[in-house]
Amino acid sequence: MTRLSETLANLKQAKKKGLFIYIMAGAPTIEMTIEAVKEAEAAGADVIELGLPFSDPLADGPVIQKAGVAAIKNKMTTKKFMELVQEIRKFSQIPLIGMGYINNMLNFGLDAFVSTAKTAGLDGLIVPDLPHEESEEMRKLCQKNEVHLIEFVTPNTVEARIKETCTSANGFIYCVSVNGVTGVRKIDYTQINDVVKMVRKQTDVPLAVGFGIGSPEAAIEASQEADAIIVGSAIVKRLAENDLAGAVDLIKNIRQALDSQI
Repeated sequence: MTRLSETLANLKQAKKKGLFIYIMAGAPTIEMTIEAVKEAEAAGADVIELGLPFSDPLADGPVIQKAGVAAIKNKMTTKKFMELVQEIRKFSQIPLIGMGYINNMLNFGLDAFVSTAKTAGLDGLIVPDLPHEESEEMRKLCQKNEVHLIEFVTPNTVEARIKETCTSANGFIYCVSVNGVTGVRKIDYTQINDVVKMVRKQTDVPLAVGFGIGSPEAAIEASQEADAIIVGSAIVKRLAENDLAGAVDLIKNIRQALDSQI
């Protein structure tokens, strides 16, 4: 089992909802990123998604875009991103999922990127601008290196495409709660929860809902049908304000809220 699959299996056995935390690598500083990973894990995060900054991040809202710009100004390259993962692996075995855009990976070389990711200590990859229909090469490389390539569904994903997506899904499936970009806002999670029910009929792969979650109340709403929830912009915003304590408090409060549903 991978670190990710073992963690998700343990959560299922304990009947607990998973809490995934997104952090932009190198924003506001590399040192803050390392400290944020340590503190997030201690506060109850089960999985860390580590963002690789890109100049044109189509899925990211203003908060994460701004963090990406800061990271790029801090010279957070793909090579330094991998070195950061290695640093994290010196003190933690929490599952780490790299989230980035295909251009960075193509520039590095897909084969080299995936093999370097595995060696550095990444457990999976999320590539928002790589459609399932165009992902065969990346899927094969990830399979060869035992790295999870995370698939997506959205409120608009039709049943036929859900079936096709589930044929290769592993690790977890990212269930995007709303059409649009990342960012904390009021969302009616009914639609994505209905999609989650459809996906559940096709696969046993764990399902994680993300986008818009910025409070314990939203976390509970988003987690009704899913196995885990993903919190990004709300954490990234606090880190950008050098408010690590505030980020930690939010993680603790969401963890407590999720556990109260057991």
